[in-house]
Amino acid sequence: MKRPPHEDFSLKETKPHLGGGKTTGDKLTSTYDLVEQMQYLYVRVVKAKDLPAKDVTGSCDPYVEVRMGNYKGTTRHFEKNPKPEWNQVFAFSKDRIQASMLEVIVKDKDVLKDDFIGGVVFDLNEVPKRVPPDSPLAPQWYKLADRKGDKLKGELMLAVWWGTQADEAFPEAWHSDAATISGDGLANIRSKVYLSPKLWYLRVNVIEAQDLIPNDKTRFPEVYVKATLGNQILRTRVSSSKTINPLWNEDLMFVASEPFEEPLILSVEDRVGPNKEELLGRCGIPLQYVDRRLDHKMINSRWFNLEKHMMVEGEKKKEVKFASRIHMRICLEGGYHVLDESTHYSSDLRPTAKQLWKNSIGVLEVGILSANGLSPMKTKDGRATTDAYCVAKYGNKWVRTRTIVDSFTPKWNEQYTWEVFDPCTVITIGVFDNCHLQGGDNPGGARDSRIGKVRIRLSTLETDRVYTHSYPLLVLHPSGVKKMGEIHLAVRFTCSSLVNMMHMYSQPLLPKMHYVHPLTVSQLDSLRHQATQIVSMRLSRAEPPLRKEIVEYMLDVGSHMWSMRRSKANFLRIMSVLGGLIAMGKWFDQICSWKNPITTVLIHILFLILILYPELILPTVFLYMFLIGIWYYRWKPRNPPHMDTRLSCADNAHPDELDEEFDTFPTNRPPDVIRMRYDRIRSIAGRMQTVIGDLATQGERFQSLISWRDPRATSLFVVFCLLAAIVLYVTPFQVIAILTGFYVLRHPRFRRKLPSVPINFFRRLPARTDCML
Repeated sequence: MKRPPHEDFSLKETKPHLGGGKTTGDKLTSTYDLVEQMQYLYVRVVKAKDLPAKDVTGSCDPYVEVRMGNYKGTTRHFEKNPKPEWNQVFAFSKDRIQASMLEVIVKDKDVLKDDFIGGVVFDLNEVPKRVPPDSPLAPQWYKLADRKGDKLKGELMLAVWWGTQADEAFPEAWHSDAATISGDGLANIRSKVYLSPKLWYLRVNVIEAQDLIPNDKTRFPEVYVKATLGNQILRTRVSSSKTINPLWNEDLMFVASEPFEEPLILSVEDRVGPNKEELLGRCGIPLQYVDRRLDHKMINSRWFNLEKHMMVEGEKKKEVKFASRIHMRICLEGGYHVLDESTHYSSDLRPTAKQLWKNSIGVLEVGILSANGLSPMKTKDGRATTDAYCVAKYGNKWVRTRTIVDSFTPKWNEQYTWEVFDPCTVITIGVFDNCHLQGGDNPGGARDSRIGKVRIRLSTLETDRVYTHSYPLLVLHPSGVKKMGEIHLAVRFTCSSLVNMMHMYSQPLLPKMHYVHPLTVSQLDSLRHQATQIVSMRLSRAEPPLRKEIVEYMLDVGSHMWSMRRSKANFLRIMSVLGGLIAMGKWFDQICSWKNPITTVLIHILFLILILYPELILPTVFLYMFLIGIWYYRWKPRNPPHMDTRLSCADNAHPDELDEEFDTFPTNRPPDVIRMRYDRIRSIAGRMQTVIGDLATQGERFQSLISWRDPRATSLFVVFCLLAAIVLYVTPFQVIAILTGFYVLRHPRFRRKLPSVPINFFRRLPARTDCML
């Protein structure tokens, strides 16, 4: 069903009140100048002393309760400790404060009812304001008082101040916005910065083995090497030299991550029958001792002893007087960039080795302001709700905002900064619904739901300009494309050196090793899959975890899978690119057919000038391109690009095509559905096969011009070439060019509707289609 164009799918420019509105020239003075200021009341509860005993046993189990109207935050309690230290911060959003007084109460934990020890009351109008980079406010001792204001025994050390989200206490503070979240779930709602593990390509060049000892000496061994690194397993081919000294000289490529926790395990195995292998020897190599290579220079190879039984912790290693050996060249490749993203929207293109990094060219700053109109993602206590947070990824740095609990219009107002080393990179920002507010992280439990994501290519941004836009959050469902809300961002790309940035456009996109010693397409696909698995596993072990479903969605793990919709979109993109050439061809056809005689005459004159003065051809072409570029400057895009449903063919995709796109691999659909889809792919493949066959036919006809496959056609062509060579030798080139041009541009009354002689001759040439089965 075709969806009509909807204005809500478009990008909207906004004018938020950034940085509190304090500006100096074009620069905002606050360090948080790309977000709207949010006022918070901060309460730091440090410690207490001289607390009176309340229990029968003469002890005290104190904790502090911070009250602000209907909001209440509590510290942990200490068993039998009259001098507790909490050092805990509470933050109350000014937008939600309705009370005029702040109460900080010390209580004694008891089984039936907690006892009141004393408290301190603050008038909010008297609370001081702190603006970073001012030093933190020093806490002070306050005497505890009862509810009437009479002084009691005991003192409490506190600091109370007004601040913004720029305060260093903000990330770890307890927030009144999340007052309903239990202690276990608090870690899952805080903002965090993560770093991807440092990834290396590990190249294992298996050369040969010597003195293998197969159990069955009556047969020729079929030997191969199996290499294992973590959950990555690769095998060489079976050696063609079926002896006890086999040769391979084959490269195996792995992805390894620092710190190197797992060794490389190599086992030499003999294939003694179908699905039956016999271990001939094994060795383990710790990666921290492997050589590191920065360029394509060959490193030294080494011999490694093979053992039948590797040493296990707690066991004694058996002495082996004579051992089989394997000859290998192993190195960690520092000159490659380990691809964990698609190269079309990669956020980092630097090599692994830090020694090869170039200086940064600028800084990217992103203010994640807010979202609005978010769709309900789950039901809690019988009502729809959404607990949204954002994740942004650029380079090896991931950031996660805090979770705004139970809000369809969350306001984060968090600002982050990245160093930029290449302008032709992309930052990805995703919005997710937090399903782990009650703590716990069961592998089979709830998964955080995706709300949508935005990609921004840095090269499309003007330097030093602040872009403030509301981006649509679009997600493709089996039922079609759906707008899940909008995210409000402020983005600024600051260039530190314009010369260095312009110089980057002349450099290769990937590091030098990708071109000097390139990897195959199948290797790159396999290595990218392994890299994404390692990154998602490592980040999911952080605290709070950045879960696997989040990382895979941000890295577009499934983008290589078959999709009828995506195939249509790519075909239409090709047709759009070729549209200019097709339009030029139609225009030239109109010139040749004299649709507009004045234009055709002017083209004749221009053609004569270029032929008589050929030195003007290239200057004319480049001047024309210059003028066209200047002309199009008026329509230069003013806004960054965003997800386009029409370009993606998502607004009119057929439901069955979407169901196929969301199908698992391998499929789990009924046989009749699979049969229908298989027949559809066969019909598409049949058309592609025909097109490819036609292209091959035209190429073979060119080859048959001088192959003497058709002796009469080749003899005609050879004679024509001889006569053409003589004519072209004795006739000036300009005369030939003028005659050819005038012949092509001749008037329709001198044309025939039948194909020309050269085309007739070419179509009669033989191809190899008659040799195909």
